[in-house]
Amino acid sequence: MEAAFIIVALVLLFAFLGLGVYVTTKVVKAAARGVDRTITQARRTVEDTTLKARSFGQVGVPGALATLRLDLRNSMRATQQALYDGVQADASLKESIGLFERLSAHGHELDGELKRLEAEPDRQRIAAVLPDLRERTARITQASDSLRWAARDRARRFAEDDLSQLSAQIDVESGALRDWSRPSVDDLPHSTPTPPTTPTWNTPQPAALSEPTPTPQYPWQKTRRPEATT
Repeated sequence: MEAAFIIVALVLLFAFLGLGVYVTTKVVKAAARGVDRTITQARRTVEDTTLKARSFGQVGVPGALATLRLDLRNSMRATQQALYDGVQADASLKESIGLFERLSAHGHELDGELKRLEAEPDRQRIAAVLPDLRERTARITQASDSLRWAARDRARRFAEDDLSQLSAQIDVESGALRDWSRPSVDDLPHSTPTPPTTPTWNTPQPAALSEPTPTPQYPWQKTRRPEATT
């Protein structure tokens, strides 16, 4: 009997130690992710500030490249925020997000190419390819802007429809409140309320949603808040 108690105590001890190691690992990983997000966000902020300074303060090829990168990143970032915020209330935007992810791959490739050209010493060669770079940037930003404004127009239309229905319901209720001939609730005869009955059937519970597939991180990716740990 004493040996059994010792074995149980050892099992519980190792279980608590394992739980402690698991919790510590989760905390460390969450902290590391938070630090990585902070560093990445700070790096993007510095890069955006540098691009703004170059686009306003420099002329010629360097200023043109900075302007193209800034236009591209601003458009993609705004569209991403609009789509990912909108899908919380409108699940039909998931297909738009899929298209945006494909567009982001082209935008990421173009942003990397523009960044490499900033260090290219042959300005004449860059000036020769600038028209093509401007065209590619325009095509990507126009597609991005189209998705963003379509999502916003859809959300605004839904809000207007909901407001119209709400206004109609309020008009009906206001008319009913002004019907002085209708007896007040206090004047109606009171009766003993019947206690509610519990249904005898079982309501099936909805299946849990699977975790979303991680999306690729782009320069315009908005940093999410660190995950809470327990």
